[in-house]
Amino acid sequence: MAEPCPGLALRFQRRFLAARPLRSLPWPELEQSLRTAPDSALLADILHKTILHPLCVKYPPSAKYRRCFLTELIKKLESTAAEPLDELYEALADVLKEEEESTHCYKNYLLPSGDCVSLCESTALISGGTTGLLTWEAALHLAQWALQNPSLFRGSQLGENLQLNGLSPEPDGTWSPQTESQGQEGEGQSCQTPKVIVAELDWGSVTEKQLLPLRADVVIAADVVYDPEIIVALIGMLQKLSTSRADRKAPEVFIASTIRNPATYQLFQAELDKAGIRWQVIPSHSSCNFLCDVQPDVTILQLFV
Repeated sequence: MAEPCPGLALRFQRRFLAARPLRSLPWPELEQSLRTAPDSALLADILHKTILHPLCVKYPPSAKYRRCFLTELIKKLESTAAEPLDELYEALADVLKEEEESTHCYKNYLLPSGDCVSLCESTALISGGTTGLLTWEAALHLAQWALQNPSLFRGSQLGENLQLNGLSPEPDGTWSPQTESQGQEGEGQSCQTPKVIVAELDWGSVTEKQLLPLRADVVIAADVVYDPEIIVALIGMLQKLSTSRADRKAPEVFIASTIRNPATYQLFQAELDKAGIRWQVIPSHSSCNFLCDVQPDVTILQLFV
């Protein structure tokens, strides 16, 4: 027997594993399919490609997300004349048995190459008095642009996400002016496995001497233009990155932003002009491997520092 609606199950899989908003999953298509052929085999296929998928078992979305997803699947099942699906109820029971909601969850992004990027994120919008502990839309747009321009990147993540994706941070997990990060290159290698460092960088106080060991070729940032008070410090740090290079070759700089406050974003552009930094808008893409919704208020600027 042919697999029921494989395309539909895979669309559920990609969005579920990435923990995209439940409303964005293809529920109307599922309802239509069940009305045409009320068969629990389709729901079983979706269940195995989502909740029971090895990635979900190892790196699960939040319990609340999984609970709501399973509840919705059960509603779809019970609205048809399809045979009951015990696996579906058992999966919900397993999620309900989890003692407490974890402070962390995972998002798994399936790439066209067949690889996966797994990210560990905080379930709280604000944690420890700060934001930025989860993936923002501008970061997804920037990641999609990076996929379309692979020659610029060797692929690095932060913190625990380095290890989730097979990368190794420096032993002490810190950076100082004495440490460097270089790719491990070898003849005949089609790709490189980089050494990666995770470091705190104070834009306002960092010096050119401290930046020199980084030897940055490409600078990418997402959702960093949100507060007027940090814009001048950000631009100053980018200028120092440019002048600190021994070869005086400026790094390529790409900044993705969700324009929440047009006045703040216009201030950023005005300060760039004042500093003599040229910039141009990178054309937006029509699709996203990271399942980001195409939004008119997300933009990527290339800076010429």
